[in-house]
Amino acid sequence: MRSFLPLLSLSAVAQALYFYIDITTPKCFFEELPKDTLVVGHYTAEEWDDQRQAWWKHDGISIYISVDEVFDNEHRVVSQRGGAGGKFTFTAAEAGDHKICFTPSSNSGKSTWLSMTHPNGGIRLTLDVAIGETSAIESSDKDKIQDLATRVKDLNARLQDIRREQVFQREREAEFRDQSESTNGRVVRWILIQLTVIGITCAWQLSHLRSFFIKQKLT
Repeated sequence: MRSFLPLLSLSAVAQALYFYIDITTPKCFFEELPKDTLVVGHYTAEEWDDQRQAWWKHDGISIYISVDEVFDNEHRVVSQRGGAGGKFTFTAAEAGDHKICFTPSSNSGKSTWLSMTHPNGGIRLTLDVAIGETSAIESSDKDKIQDLATRVKDLNARLQDIRREQVFQREREAEFRDQSESTNGRVVRWILIQLTVIGITCAWQLSHLRSFFIKQKLT
């Protein structure tokens, strides 16, 4: 028997509802969508917590979401697994019925069945879906686009600062290299001058000593 999702109305107004699902048992809804219709859904999955005595979201819950085109031999357009809270988005490629299924799982080890003896078994899934060019979708998308644009501007500003710093460092390195080469050149020239002077002095002293010894010998 087919279940129809009441919040997916063509009035393009986002609404929310919650329902209970047995763990590992898929819950499916059918919705007829016009071509090129954008569908954005947000969900939250919760499991009963005996200590808190309330439905509670935890990291051990996961939800598998699938969307099939019933009119096209169950062609799957969405297949994703998320945590206890998340989002799914798709656009109807063609007009027709679409089957949207949610399959929960949990590692809590609690009872997975809803029954008279386990009234708090299974998962409570809260679903908020918007169809078409709704103000909710536009507002959410605009906020995200503005946030991304702001981040991009910040990144560009940081890149410009990094580039300026790199240019400054390269200029400093080039200046330091030129100064080092100039200093090294002057040191080499000074060493050569000193060696020349020492060489000349040594030659003169040797010549002087030679003349002195020759005179001593003759006398």
